[in-house]
Amino acid sequence: MSETPPQDTADFDTMARDIAEVPAVEVIVTVAVNLMSAAAVKLGLTEEGDQYKDLDEARKLVHALAGLLDAGATEISSFHAAPLRDGLKSLQLAFREASVVPDAPGQGPGEKYTGAVFG
Repeated sequence: MSETPPQDTADFDTMARDIAEVPAVEVIVTVAVNLMSAAAVKLGLTEEGDQYKDLDEARKLVHALAGLLDAGATEISSFHAAPLRDGLKSLQLAFREASVVPDAPGQGPGEKYTGAVFG
């Protein structure tokens, strides 16, 4: 059994101080962009194409993104929320297009939060 080295308290304090200086809006937007990027990879929308395509994983990521945007939209302003919502819709449409058997309207990833998505 390997032993985990003790974490340096000074390092933890520095990390906490660094994150304390980041505005909440920036944290929310960064997490949303990371979810969007990961979903795009899992949908096969990157240069690598289908190499990393996994619709089950993509569904989870798109659903999580929709939940985050639904919960955080009033906190991050429409300036930040609008392009994120556009990106979410694009991912939802890409998911629907990539699915061999498309979900019923309103049942796709994130549609619990956004309502049915149509092209």
